[in-house]
Amino acid sequence: MYDVILSFLTAFFITWLAIPAIINIARVKGLMDEPGERRSHSTSIPTLGGIGIFAGVIFSITFWTPFVVFSDLQYILCALIVIFLIGAKDDIVPLSPAKKFAGEILAAIILVFRADVKLTSLYGVFGIYDLPLWASLGLSIFTIIVIINAVNLIDGINGLSGSIGTVIAATFGWWFYSINAIELAIIAFALAGALVAFLKYNYSPARIFMGDTGALLIGLVCSILAIKFIELNKGLTHPMAIDSVPAVAVGVMIIPLFDTLRVFTLRALKGKSPFHPDRNHIHHLLIDSGLSHMQATYILVGVNILFILLVYKLQHIGSLPLLLLLLGLAIIMSTGLYYYSKSKQRVAVE
Repeated sequence: MYDVILSFLTAFFITWLAIPAIINIARVKGLMDEPGERRSHSTSIPTLGGIGIFAGVIFSITFWTPFVVFSDLQYILCALIVIFLIGAKDDIVPLSPAKKFAGEILAAIILVFRADVKLTSLYGVFGIYDLPLWASLGLSIFTIIVIINAVNLIDGINGLSGSIGTVIAATFGWWFYSINAIELAIIAFALAGALVAFLKYNYSPARIFMGDTGALLIGLVCSILAIKFIELNKGLTHPMAIDSVPAVAVGVMIIPLFDTLRVFTLRALKGKSPFHPDRNHIHHLLIDSGLSHMQATYILVGVNILFILLVYKLQHIGSLPLLLLLLGLAIIMSTGLYYYSKSKQRVAVE
């Protein structure tokens, strides 16, 4: 218990102390995010907050995790470093999407092949249980890439990625602690601690953004936690064992995962690349409805927490029914928001 609390506090204080220095350096060196057509801010803001998050997470994990009982930790740290370097390079000198994607794949390969972070079963979804090795490896790499980019894509307004990341990390961390998977609980609460400290400087009026350095790091850690959450439930006899675990994992990460699915689908229906930038994200709809950054963030965090409670209460109905329920509710809510946003814009124009 003490190690988990100390991992949170260590990451919190390191990030808390690092961010002001990073803000000063970014301003001196001109490493700023400038206002633009798709930007939700009107002033230049430093973009290297992810460095402070990385420092807090890495130091805390390295210091408090018992390497003796978690031999795969070295490979997780390697993957985190790869993602950090890709994100930092992109924040300072933008990388091409192909190079960024290659870095994400490298990190995913390290996790899957060396750290044993992989999915081995679908728990009966579509009638599929244990996966053959080739399918396990491919699905695991795909899942990691999806979660990394899903978190990155919601990093569009003040406090959103950090707040959602905190909710996800704390939820998984609490479960890992409950089943005595202390090494994974330490990783989860180290991320939560660093994010809580970062949010002090990222809530409106934002003094710094996390940039790709932070968003990609959050996504990678969340992918590790999600896959381990699913795998550790396989054959688990603990009172905290979760039914319908794939659906519950999706529910825990519903905001980034559904928003990514939604915008990719809309872009494809319009004949555009799924990676074509636009203002169709759910947080953009909330802003266009007249809400402030923080109001939109609080609403989305609240919705994410409600979905977590929902999947926990309904975990016994089965993975596929629960997944369909999640998808249906998310579609209904986002469609209602879309039409409400458009009506507010029409009233504003008139």
